Amino acid sequence: MKKRILITNDDGFESLGLKALIDAVKDLAEVTVVVPVNEKSACGHSLTLTRPLRFVEIDDNFYKLEDGTPTDCVYLALNALYSENSKPDLIISGINRGANMGEDITYSGTVAGAMEGAIYGIPSFAISQVCNNNCEETEIEIGYDLAKEVARKIAIKFLNEKNPLSDRRLLNINVPPLKPKDLKGYRITKAGYRLYANDAHLHRNPRGIEYWWLGLHPLEWKRSEDRSCDFEAIKDGYVSITPIKADLTAYEEIEKLRKWI
Repeated sequence: MKKRILITNDDGFESLGLKALIDAVKDLAEVTVVVPVNEKSACGHSLTLTRPLRFVEIDDNFYKLEDGTPTDCVYLALNALYSENSKPDLIISGINRGANMGEDITYSGTVAGAMEGAIYGIPSFAISQVCNNNCEETEIEIGYDLAKEVARKIAIKFLNEKNPLSDRRLLNINVPPLKPKDLKGYRITKAGYRLYANDAHLHRNPRGIEYWWLGLHPLEWKRSEDRSCDFEAIKDGYVSITPIKADLTAYEEIEKLRKWI
């Protein structure tokens, strides 16, 4: 029986990264695509509960979800497009335009799409293309050639080998802004310690009404002692592969908190 791959993203149905991902894996399995109509970056693991959602088929096995998030896309696809006995063998979310590293993982709609698959017990990974400077869709400086190679390699391993991850785990993959020939290799990493600053910009419309734009921060992080985090792998020219899980419990704090309370 032919394998099945479900693809989602948070950059919308027209993104170049999505087209690159489809091209990378379309001959490996029966591919179904369910993605948001519009960009949903930083929407996190959110479901839409206050309004109805609608699939719009724009090609064979290719759907955009009106007003949907990546989590909506996976949630509804598994319930509406697959039967109980024919779930996808793999879920891939991406290829995202820009990094998803460190605590940014919690904001990421790309990671959330893959996380929803993992919650259902389906092997899943998120993949993002890190940018040097400009992450505009039409101006991304490095293209997606390397990210396509990485996505295909990891998909083949998931489809042909036993899932190496425990229950409700997924992979968060970030690809450095390099050509394939310049890649140094792959590193298994931990999520880094992202450094943040407030970057909110106040403006006024022609009627004098205030509004705000939230800006983007540079990729800055706190160095890890063993240089084993995702940021450092990317800086050193490696693909970063981070195993993550939905369980956010800080287990090392439990006993301390028992004494404190």
